[in-house]
Amino acid sequence: MGGSRRMRAFTEPLQELEEFQKIQQALKKQSIQVTGCIDAQKAHFIYAAGAAKKKLIVTYSELRAKELCENYRLFDKNVLFYPAKDLIFYSADVQSNLLVQQRIRVLQKLMEEEEVTIVTTMGGIMDHLLPPEVFQKQVETVESDSEFDMELWKKKLTAMGYERVGQVEGSGQFAVRGGILDIFPLTEENPVRIELWGDEIDSIRSFDVESQRSIENLDSIRIYPACEFTADDGRIKKGLAVLEKEAKRLADQFFQERKTEESARLKAFAEEVKQSLTQWKQMSVLDGLAPYFYDRMVSFAEYFPKEALVVLDEPNRLWEEAQAIEKEFRESMTNRLEKGYVLPGQMNLLCESQTASEKLQKHRCMGLCMLEAAGPQWHFAEHFSIDVRSVNTYNNSFELLVKDLQQWKKKGERVILLCASRTRAKRLAEDLRDHELRAFYSEDADRIVQRGEIMLLYGSAHRGYEYPLIKFLVISESDIFGKEKKKRKKIRHYEGKTIHSFSELSVGDYVVHENHGLGIYRGIEKIEVDKVTKDYMKVEYAGGSNLYVPATQLDVIQKYADSQAKRPKLNKLGTQEWGRTKTRVRSAVKNIAKDLVQLYAARQREEGFCYGEDTIWQKEFEETFPFDETDDQLEAIEAVKHDMESNKIMDRLICGDVGYGKTEVAIRAAFKAAQESKQVVFLVPTTILAQQHYNNFVQRMKDYPVRVDLLCRFRTAAEQKKTLEDLKKGLVDIVIGTHRVLSKDVQFKDLGLLIIDEEQRFGVTHKEKIKKLRENIDVLTLTATPIPRTLHMSLVGIRDMSVLEEAPMERVPIQTYVMEYNEEMVREAISRELARGGQVYYVYNRVNTIVETANKIASLVPEARVAFAHGQMKERELEKIMYDFINGEIDVLVSTTIIETGLDISNVNTMIIHDSDNLGLSQLYQLRGRVGRSNRNAYAFLMYKRDKMLKEVAEKRLAAIKEFTDLGSGFKIAMRDLEIRGAGNLLGLSQHGHMEAVGYDLYCKMLNEAVQNLKGIHTAVDFATVIDLDVDAYIPAEYIVNETQKLDIYKRIAGIETIKERDEMKDELLDRFGNIPKAVDNLLRIALIRMAAHGLDMTEIKGKNERITFNFRPDAKIDPRKIPDFLKKHKDELSFTAYGNPFFTYKYKKTGLVETDAELLMGRTEELLEEMKELVLETEPVQNN
Repeated sequence: MGGSRRMRAFTEPLQELEEFQKIQQALKKQSIQVTGCIDAQKAHFIYAAGAAKKKLIVTYSELRAKELCENYRLFDKNVLFYPAKDLIFYSADVQSNLLVQQRIRVLQKLMEEEEVTIVTTMGGIMDHLLPPEVFQKQVETVESDSEFDMELWKKKLTAMGYERVGQVEGSGQFAVRGGILDIFPLTEENPVRIELWGDEIDSIRSFDVESQRSIENLDSIRIYPACEFTADDGRIKKGLAVLEKEAKRLADQFFQERKTEESARLKAFAEEVKQSLTQWKQMSVLDGLAPYFYDRMVSFAEYFPKEALVVLDEPNRLWEEAQAIEKEFRESMTNRLEKGYVLPGQMNLLCESQTASEKLQKHRCMGLCMLEAAGPQWHFAEHFSIDVRSVNTYNNSFELLVKDLQQWKKKGERVILLCASRTRAKRLAEDLRDHELRAFYSEDADRIVQRGEIMLLYGSAHRGYEYPLIKFLVISESDIFGKEKKKRKKIRHYEGKTIHSFSELSVGDYVVHENHGLGIYRGIEKIEVDKVTKDYMKVEYAGGSNLYVPATQLDVIQKYADSQAKRPKLNKLGTQEWGRTKTRVRSAVKNIAKDLVQLYAARQREEGFCYGEDTIWQKEFEETFPFDETDDQLEAIEAVKHDMESNKIMDRLICGDVGYGKTEVAIRAAFKAAQESKQVVFLVPTTILAQQHYNNFVQRMKDYPVRVDLLCRFRTAAEQKKTLEDLKKGLVDIVIGTHRVLSKDVQFKDLGLLIIDEEQRFGVTHKEKIKKLRENIDVLTLTATPIPRTLHMSLVGIRDMSVLEEAPMERVPIQTYVMEYNEEMVREAISRELARGGQVYYVYNRVNTIVETANKIASLVPEARVAFAHGQMKERELEKIMYDFINGEIDVLVSTTIIETGLDISNVNTMIIHDSDNLGLSQLYQLRGRVGRSNRNAYAFLMYKRDKMLKEVAEKRLAAIKEFTDLGSGFKIAMRDLEIRGAGNLLGLSQHGHMEAVGYDLYCKMLNEAVQNLKGIHTAVDFATVIDLDVDAYIPAEYIVNETQKLDIYKRIAGIETIKERDEMKDELLDRFGNIPKAVDNLLRIALIRMAAHGLDMTEIKGKNERITFNFRPDAKIDPRKIPDFLKKHKDELSFTAYGNPFFTYKYKKTGLVETDAELLMGRTEELLEEMKELVLETEPVQNN
């Protein structure tokens, strides 16, 4: 028995089975088979019987593999799932590297760890890998203080399949900046930064993707290849020669058969492969072409040592599965061969079932089957059988459970009860003791259960099982309380930080300058004035005039963002129109701020119902939530409860993307209200959403005496009438419905809480009714359009908000493919999804030809039930179709993008998007979020037509989509679009035009000022302070090469306000880009000089030709009586001019050395600013009464 957790409570009783001891003996030398096993008990049996350091469990489907993995985790945490490769879709242009990542992590474990258990499917055994000794050679170890040749490593990483980028954002990428190499190996949670000193490694440290800042130092790092097959130039050359020869032979043959289209297609394919490998160095192409480049490849089974144990779960089904995979692959490949999509060598990508089963049987095998013995393909030396039974399910009946437990106690059975929550386990033990049962809760799974005892353990299994001969029973929580659900383990995802408004700025984008208005950004230019170099940002205005903004003042510029993607009108320099626009927007903003503040004040005055603390029921109810809450969710729930328990009236907004768990927050609030016999209304915009929420509520509350009713069109008149009567009497606790609940005939006995989903989707009249309904009850509003951070900040204290930004642990990563449209692929993708019992979305955005498309799909996949839906249908008709789709009556739904609006159907796990290049990224992002909501792998296929796009445009577009497949910055752009939409929804449509006029960032800035002023916090009049010193202050091109990053850093330096912030910036620069050059250090000093000057109401400091002038605003808070003394102190060096805009002039002597003079100039300026602080007007101290 390996492992620190011996789990003797589970393993010890089996020793009493004579058959079990024989099995253990036999397994030491040969392969055996055991019949009589049941699914629930297999994980337990494998753990107890299989005494081997490395185990491979092979099963017949992905779902089953994941279930086995989870059940096995109860006994041993060190178990991983190894997914099969998707051989059929290998030809996509872009694939997300999720599968590769999972697979390589498994290979890493096998190479690095002594003991590990891997669960895989037959498909995982049938695809090819590099031989372990070859793969091992690809793994590189880097240690600190060792030699390091950057040039060599750049080549090496490319050959290992890593992609070079400007800034590392996802796994499989690397970036080089001077002597710093950032790399994100597939096997690591965080990317790693390697910093050189000369050509030695100075330090290796992990860093955070989001902030790009270091986390901790490492001594060494192992870098695994980023794809399974890699090849050096020699191997590529050799392989390509064979490949091209064969392609030519085939193409000519096609040509002679008059198949010109096929011939051309094949030639193009070979050419593309060549380009990908030689020019782009895309190693992932090798996956589909491995047979041309490698003579010897192995199966996954060969990664296990001789003495490992292979467990075959239902050998006969494994064989069937292998046959099916092989058949599917053969058919698909033959089809494609005939059409010129693939090359003959690719037929060998899959190893045949016969070979695969033989390779597995080179190890000791243990076959587990329920009834029948294994067929002739499997060779087992001995057969054993054991007697296992499944347990009754109690469906929540505690009485039945107690009755059975009392029987078992008489018989002297040993019982283990598994509970998924510790609180519940302890409570259950107490409840059982009240019934004269010997029950106890234990943290220690090594404690052996005595006869007649019941031990409660924390853990979960899908179902329970019983070994009748030895009187040993395991019961899982799901046997007692109904359907099993699993807890998810959680990984923090650092996402949803809004863009630094610059990081995505590219040449040609629109920008807003606070004083000059809208222009177009034309790049950064270096300009030298009097031997001093500075970076300027060039902005072009209407009429072709240019404005040069010094890079030190980038904080007056924002990227122009707005919800419609139409082109805004440019402003002219030197005219009044921009000023007028700003004034107009300012007054509009003032009004809205006034409304908000008044509303808030009115609500503060009234008192609401105070709810009590959480009850024990509430705690238990919350623990039955099948997933782990994210931190944001917990905060939101806390906040909501706090609101309910206080005497103010709750009015809270909860924002979070679809599937971020908003509903759970609502459910808990509703439950809390229902316990104090207050009634709850849950108002939703569409009938279908009502149905979905209703199912959800009923499912969660079924163990409690809470009555949930539905009011919508899917209910008959009689049912509705009954609901209305019971509402009035107070028999219904929670009612969920569409605007039907707002009708006059709906009356409540004691309404306590109103929950509104997606308020912006209700019409004006409904909104009025909602207003009436919510007058003095608690309100919780849910919305999926994200609310911008900036706006959020300015509304704090006016509207209570909880933002759920943290994605729940990826349900299942979505495998995304981008490929050229071809019918074969569509047919395959659909039939594969139907084969595993799922449904498919086919997004097609043209209403006029949608019917034809639906018919075409029906003819491609005759066994599928196809329907179509689009926004121009009547609402009833649309509802009917959606309802059928949810209930599984329809297999394929061809629809326009209307599905992005919030339906959650967990059975749809494949989405095909037609002409994906016509959709915006944010649309794609939202659409893609519609699949993958269950524990099955989900697929998204983005199709485009190759011929209708120019190659270059296509490349760019695909690159964008590619980023998006890995949730890269595409995600951020999408967030941006959505946020702007969210801001519009929150503030009402009237504000939309104003937002467009000045751009979104400036709008938020104005709103913030208006709100602050109304609250009596006066913000200073906004003015700019310009510092123009004769000093080299810029970021040299060789320090930060990437323009975007450079702009971002400029912008952030311009925003520095304190010494602490400056030091943080220094740390970050050191960390990300290496030692700070003098020019950058000067830049940081000037940022602080500017802050000090701004505080003294100065508009400009100029320093050149041996004089420094300090210009003040006429209304500067300076005490004129103090000026004479100040001048005396500095004698002749300093003079003061008072008329117009007042200014001081300071004269000094240069030394003639550039460096020293710069130092002198900055030093003097800093000293003088420090001294001028004495001149500030002292305000009368306020009397504190």
